[in-house]
Amino acid sequence: MVLFTPRLVRIELTNVSVSDEGGYFCQLYTDATHHQVATLSVLVPPETPTVEVKQEGVEGGDAELTCVSPRSKPAATLRWVRNGREIPGLVSQQDNGKTFSVSSTIRIPVERKDNGAALSCEAFHPALSGQRRVRHYRLDVFFAPTVRIVPPPGILREGDSLSLTCSVTGNPLPRNIQWSKINDTLPERAEISGPTFQISRLSQSHNGTFLCQAQNNYGRAADHYTLLVYDPGAVVEARSAMPYAVIGGVLALLVFTVICVLIVTIWCSVRQKGSYLTHEASGLDEHGEVQEAFLNGNDASQGKKEYLL
Repeated sequence: MVLFTPRLVRIELTNVSVSDEGGYFCQLYTDATHHQVATLSVLVPPETPTVEVKQEGVEGGDAELTCVSPRSKPAATLRWVRNGREIPGLVSQQDNGKTFSVSSTIRIPVERKDNGAALSCEAFHPALSGQRRVRHYRLDVFFAPTVRIVPPPGILREGDSLSLTCSVTGNPLPRNIQWSKINDTLPERAEISGPTFQISRLSQSHNGTFLCQAQNNYGRAADHYTLLVYDPGAVVEARSAMPYAVIGGVLALLVFTVICVLIVTIWCSVRQKGSYLTHEASGLDEHGEVQEAFLNGNDASQGKKEYLL
């Protein structure tokens, strides 16, 4: 009681809980008794929800997740969100007396690319005044490993050093990486440090195919690299092949162009020669007419004709 006067009585409740709910009576004693009832209702805001994994996500399968708000009054509203879009969930609610527990379960198909995807479970409640309690979660998708050997650049000759790196992915990430040589044992000078494989002072006896293998609980993978060591005296330079190829292509183009020009030139020459022979034959016909006219003579009444000899 914080105030008591003949006209006013005031009480104050601190650190309220649901047990303080109920009707509070104020009574006035005179010749007749009067009273008034004030009903107190206590809201219980939810804590930040938790996420439980009901079924682990494996590549090609489904992941089942449950968001739980264990205590609120009235019951909190839960929703799942991914990339700004709501994921419909199966909601269940349990009455614990004066409070409620609420859960929302989702089941989503997962692939390798979904590993690490961001999800969030949001809880809304009248006591939060428009705010929300959010639990963020990263999707964990398990998948078999992939293996890729990163080869060295250029040509390897006797006396050079070889360094190979085995790039491995997977969830969980394989802890053990195995190096081996197909149909043979690893060279004595081979040095292995996790994903790195090295051989110093190469010789042609090291030629062969090397294998990198890795596995986890969801599968196994391997990649191979074929080593070919050349004699230092041999003229083998891979980079020189490209300029020669370019030069050969240019020369082939030039030869093709020259052939085309020759074909066009011959064709034009044949056409011009045919046209000259045609005009020459026409000239011979006119010359014959002139001779005939000269031998037979011409009547004056036929008019005057000129002939080109």
